[in-house]
Amino acid sequence: MTADMVETRGATGAAHWVPGAQILWRYRANGHDGIHICRPVTVVQDTDDLLAVWLAADTLCVKPRMADGTEVHLEPLTTRYTKPRTIARCRWLGTGVLKLASPGEPWSVWLFWDDGWRFRNWYVNLEEPRVRWGGGIDSQDHFLDIAVYPDRSWDWKDEDEFAQAQRAGLMPPHQAGRVRAAGRAAIDLITSWGAPFREGWENWRPNPTWPVPALPADWHRTLAHPRSQAS
Repeated sequence: MTADMVETRGATGAAHWVPGAQILWRYRANGHDGIHICRPVTVVQDTDDLLAVWLAADTLCVKPRMADGTEVHLEPLTTRYTKPRTIARCRWLGTGVLKLASPGEPWSVWLFWDDGWRFRNWYVNLEEPRVRWGGGIDSQDHFLDIAVYPDRSWDWKDEDEFAQAQRAGLMPPHQAGRVRAAGRAAIDLITSWGAPFREGWENWRPNPTWPVPALPADWHRTLAHPRSQAS
């Protein structure tokens, strides 16, 4: 990754990555600080107000897997968060995902398309506000999500996982309350059709000259020099 060498300064003086820079979008494991999800992405836009990145199809990523080889989503919910896990490398399938994140917001908004660039839906991923570092951003997933559809309807997703994570001790009651409140704030944004939903990102297309980013050998490196601002 060469993200450290391709930065500009915004109006606030904060460093920004230029379009086309390759960075890592990572998630810490719930319950400890180790990285268990890592996705190499290409920067679409990075300003004081918004970070937009493209996760291309066929990108080599890192994801959690049960230690016995079972895919996490196939593990029964009652043991999904208590049985031992490991990590696995896998290729991102589908048509790619556009991820949008504003500084300090406890969610990011993802856009999905079907074949032929037929827009499917937005997905509000509730998560810790992202922390920037030289090679990318880190967050922690909060289990609960919201799907938003082209007709502006929406529904909660993964409420069963959110409840099970609390039962498994991965999310204490005070944190679960904050997450649910963040979800309600996101719904207020959806119902008012605020940014980014009104901004036409569903019509965006990636630069065809962008290469698929590689997964670096040190994808799990710790934050030697984390930045003070969130993204």
